[in-house]
Amino acid sequence: MKKYLNTNDLREFLVTAKRNTYAAGKGAITSSRKGSKDLAFRDNNFYYYDSYFGDKQFSGEEIVYFNDLPVWSMNYYGKMIKEDIPEGFDTTFHNALLKVSEERPYRGPELYTNRNYRYECSVEGELYYFTGVEKMFYEREEVYRLYFHGGSIK
Repeated sequence: MKKYLNTNDLREFLVTAKRNTYAAGKGAITSSRKGSKDLAFRDNNFYYYDSYFGDKQFSGEEIVYFNDLPVWSMNYYGKMIKEDIPEGFDTTFHNALLKVSEERPYRGPELYTNRNYRYECSVEGELYYFTGVEKMFYEREEVYRLYFHGGSIK
């Protein structure tokens, strides 16, 4: 059993976990709190847990455990800006999130485009202390925005 947390291992795990939970439509587990939607992924000494509330306006938190101790978290709040969600939004959004990388293991890439959609994600800081915002545009009009922040837990 690995005893020490390695930054590269954490980055690699975050990417794997995110590609195997919400972005992929997998990992749903029993709700931990009234009204929450919970997702989880385990790989060796790592455990990823994402719990959120709401749909068009939502708030949540991701936690990574290493050897059963919480070591990293990210909180987020997002909302649909347009009441009517344009056709293809969900597919494009999930495709953007599946492009999460070890260099940016928070949400999706800095920029992703697909037909009439543009996804943007900006981040300040680094893995252990960061803040960011992601946006989706449909035909140049912003339709979605999410704020996130997080870092290490000690």
